[in-house]
Amino acid sequence: MNVLIIDPDEARAAHVADGIRAEYAAQDTVIRQGAHFELRMLRDFDPDMVIIACESPDRDMLEALQVANEAVPRPVVMFVDRSDANATARALEAGVAAYIVDGYNPNRIASILTVAAHRFSLTQNLRKDLDKARADLAARKVIDRAKGILMASRGLSEDDAYKLLRKHAMDTGRPLQAVAADILAVSDLLKPGSAS
Repeated sequence: MNVLIIDPDEARAAHVADGIRAEYAAQDTVIRQGAHFELRMLRDFDPDMVIIACESPDRDMLEALQVANEAVPRPVVMFVDRSDANATARALEAGVAAYIVDGYNPNRIASILTVAAHRFSLTQNLRKDLDKARADLAARKVIDRAKGILMASRGLSEDDAYKLLRKHAMDTGRPLQAVAADILAVSDLLKPGSAS
């Protein structure tokens, strides 16, 4: 397991690192420490878990975490000395899996990491499901528009327009959405004034 610890207090970070090594002694655990969070750390080290300790997350850190959550999502546990509802909400929106106030204790690390990893996994699954639902909806809209064009231009019923689309997709070995997108593109070209 690779763990990245971000903590400006090197002694405290080393203490937490010792606690993790002791807790995960049966695993091959590699721990790196840093004083400031940077996106390149995720790309260079590829951690399984990121632990951040700070007084309170500032705007720059939260923005960096937001970018990281989009580009290189990893479970992030954040320990803060003080917080408020706004900071908590912003941290969670930035992808922090566990936000712990005044609880940076090596004896609690293992259970917190376990919960954070599970929560991260659930969140990633929900995110994938949402992305798929959005893609399916977008594909459905393209297919519906292509059916409408076929219905208007060839006088077909909706069912016959769909069958024609599907047959062409099967004959050409292409996805139905790609065939529908071609029809939309050609239709746009045939509109008066489209060449200008």
